[in-house]
Amino acid sequence: MVRMGPLEGVRVIEIAGIGPGPFCAMMLADMGADVVRVDRAAAVRGGDPATPPADVMNRGRRSIGVDLKHPDGVETVLTLVEGADALIEGFRPGVAERLGIGPDDCFTRNPALVYGRMTGWGQEGPYAHAAGHDINYIALAGALEPIGRRGEAPVPPLNLVGDFGGGGMMLAFGVVCALLEARTSGRGQVVDAAMVDGAAALMTFFHGFRAMGIWNDERGTNLLDTGAHFYDVYETADGRYVSIGSIEPQFYAELRERLGLEGEEWDAQMDRSRWPELKERLAAVIATRTRDEWCELLEGTDVCFAPVLSMAEAPEHPHNRERGTFTEVAGVVQPRPAPRFSRTDSAIRRPPPHAGQHTDEILAEAGVDAGRIAELRSAGAVA
Repeated sequence: MVRMGPLEGVRVIEIAGIGPGPFCAMMLADMGADVVRVDRAAAVRGGDPATPPADVMNRGRRSIGVDLKHPDGVETVLTLVEGADALIEGFRPGVAERLGIGPDDCFTRNPALVYGRMTGWGQEGPYAHAAGHDINYIALAGALEPIGRRGEAPVPPLNLVGDFGGGGMMLAFGVVCALLEARTSGRGQVVDAAMVDGAAALMTFFHGFRAMGIWNDERGTNLLDTGAHFYDVYETADGRYVSIGSIEPQFYAELRERLGLEGEEWDAQMDRSRWPELKERLAAVIATRTRDEWCELLEGTDVCFAPVLSMAEAPEHPHNRERGTFTEVAGVVQPRPAPRFSRTDSAIRRPPPHAGQHTDEILAEAGVDAGRIAELRSAGAVA
C-alpha cells in the first residue's frame, strides 16, 4: 500500500452516503488520510478484491459493514471513533442523533473528534428537513439562475456546483481547518457544511460584480455567461467545439490577429450593444475550420484557447498526458488526486472496496479480538 500525502497519519470515519460525502472522503483519502468507510451491513454482497467496483469516487479507503440499527453495530462505530481524528456523515438533521452516533455521542468517546456534517439545506432553517438535490440547492443559493444563454432557461451545470464544489469540497476544507484547530485546542467541534451555503460562497465574485454595477441580472448578457463574443464556445466545421476566453486587451488583440478579424467594428470589444452581432460574425469564422485545424493554429498561444474535449478525449490530450492529470487504477481511467505537493505528494492508496471487504481487519486494528468479531458477525451487527 502506498503511504504518502500531507494527511498521512489522519484517521477518518466515513458513514457511507451518496454524492458530496463520498467526494469529501475521496479528497481526504487522496491526500493520505486513512479513511474507513462504514457501509450498511445489508449492502455487503462479497466480491473479489482483485475485481474492485467501478465507482471510483469510493477509491482510497477501506470498508466495514455495520448495521447501525443494531446496538452492537452502533457500539462498533463508537469504538472506531475513539481512535479517529474525524467523522463525516450525510444524514438529514437529527438522524445521526437518533441512531446514537450524533456529535454528543461521539464527543463522549473522543472529545478531540472533528465531526463533519454534510447536508443540502443545513442543520436548521425552514428547508432543513426537506429532501433535495444539487439542482435545488444551487437554485436557492442564486447560483443556478445566472447560468445559461440569453432568452433561454437556466442550465444545470451537472451536479458540480452543489454536490461537489459547494458540498464535498467545502466539507473537506472545513474538516481540515477543524483538524488544524484541534491540534492547538485539543477539542473537537462540528463542521456544518451545507450545499446551499457552499454554492452561495462560490458566487461571491459575482455578487461583487453586481455591486460594482458591471453585472446584469439578465442571463447570458455578461462577460462570463456567454454574453461576450470573446468568451464563449463555438462550433467548428466538423461539428465539434472550441473555447475562446480572450478577455484581456492583449489576448483579444492576438485573437483578432490570428483570425484575421479586421475592421473597426472589432475595436468595440467592451461595447455590450455590439456583442450579439460580433458573436454571430465570430461564429461564422470559427465554422470555417475543423476543431483540429483551430488547435493547430491556436493551441499554446495567448488567445486563451482550448478544444472542448469529451470525457473520453481529455485523458488522451498531450497536455493532460504530460502532466499525468488522469491515471488508471484497476483498469479504470480516472482523474488523479489534486492538488499536488512538492514534498508530500498525494496518491490513490487503493481502488474502491467492496462493501464490508475490510471488516475483520479494521476491527482487529481497533482492538476487537477474534472471538468478539465472530459474535458481532453472528448477531448481524457487522458483516
